[in-house]
Amino acid sequence: MPQSTITDIGTVGIPVSDQDKAVEFFVGTLGFEKRLDVRMGESFRWVTVAAPSASTSVALITRPDTGADTGIRFLVPDAETEHAAMRQRGIEVGDLLRWPGVPPMFEFKDPDGNKFEIVEGGSA
Repeated sequence: MPQSTITDIGTVGIPVSDQDKAVEFFVGTLGFEKRLDVRMGESFRWVTVAAPSASTSVALITRPDTGADTGIRFLVPDAETEHAAMRQRGIEVGDLLRWPGVPPMFEFKDPDGNKFEIVEGGSA
């Protein structure tokens, strides 16, 4: 069987109700950078954002089915510090979870109710 030539994950998509509001949250509130913002025809716009220096970006796709459990885990050096900072910025965050042998983590939601995880350390 042939080996795959896949080398990385480029972009993962999430549903948003309003791309401009989503950009404001990810860029203005979380501190991500806008990587791409292109109109493709009259009714479609492709917008991607990413954490600075991240190889994987997030596509903000206008769809009616927001509020997804995205399965996306963002990595931070210190989950407790990030948890406090996000709460201070008014982001809806869950409890900081700590289990033996598992890195500290917590859930947060974007304004559309999409769920993400913050995980401390180098692997999620």
